[in-house]
Amino acid sequence: MNAGADHDSAAGGYACWCAMHSRRRFSGLLLAGAAAPAAAAIPECKRSSFTKAVSADQVEQGAGQQYRSMMQQASSKRALAPMEHPQLQRLRYIAERIIPFTPECNERARQWKWEVNLIGSQDLNAFCMPGGKIAFFYGILAKLQLNDDEVATIMGHEAAHALLEHAREQMGKNFVTQNGLRLGAAILGLGSVGDLAAQVGANVLSLKFSRNDESEADALGLIMSARAGYDPRAGVTLWQKMMAANGGKGGPGFLSTHPTNADRIQDIQGRMARVMPMYEAAQKPGRKFEPAPAIAPKAR
Repeated sequence: MNAGADHDSAAGGYACWCAMHSRRRFSGLLLAGAAAPAAAAIPECKRSSFTKAVSADQVEQGAGQQYRSMMQQASSKRALAPMEHPQLQRLRYIAERIIPFTPECNERARQWKWEVNLIGSQDLNAFCMPGGKIAFFYGILAKLQLNDDEVATIMGHEAAHALLEHAREQMGKNFVTQNGLRLGAAILGLGSVGDLAAQVGANVLSLKFSRNDESEADALGLIMSARAGYDPRAGVTLWQKMMAANGGKGGPGFLSTHPTNADRIQDIQGRMARVMPMYEAAQKPGRKFEPAPAIAPKAR
């Protein structure tokens, strides 16, 4: 979910709201035949058969290592919020309300060692790596002046990526498409030209897969946040803020790794009939938090 350009991150470059999509490319992991978990009762929890191409344990272990490395790097740059910071407490409170609903969607989530951290970067960014490793960048809280319902929308969306095992799915898809296209090029005798075309073709297919992943995470994320007692209508106001932060531009849908902001809002509005009864029946949060001030957290 591209939330607009921002160059203040320690990582540099443009911010991506689902952040660090490298979490989907743990290229050093070994491929293994692992059966996908049984389908959950919630239709939005259905996972792709492409996950069978990789091991969930290996993906989660690799994600955990990468997450620890990122947090250590942030800490060394004094960019990691201390435990007593109000916005970190806010994030952890909201996560604690969402996490109990996750095993119903993916049984593996019951054993995940969930973590939530806040990084003092001005990027409009947040992510949840495989295994429940969550981080928000301070910029997305402060620049968009998010209320609790909007934070929960992000939290639910990012958790949904992990629950739907999109990292495993993307690895499986990339493996199949790249190797399949290259095999076809070799059979046709296209040589290096064919190999280059295969790479381009695989990249385009990956972009399509990624957009599908984002739409799936939107759908499941709304359910997670609604059941945790947060208003799913915040998904609309959140993306309106995203559009404003991006100068009103949603970007071309075809060559984007994410749905356009306008398309996303329309899709979220279409899901209200399903998720509003969940929200109305849910126990509401006992605490409310103020939006983040413009000043970034004191680092530790």
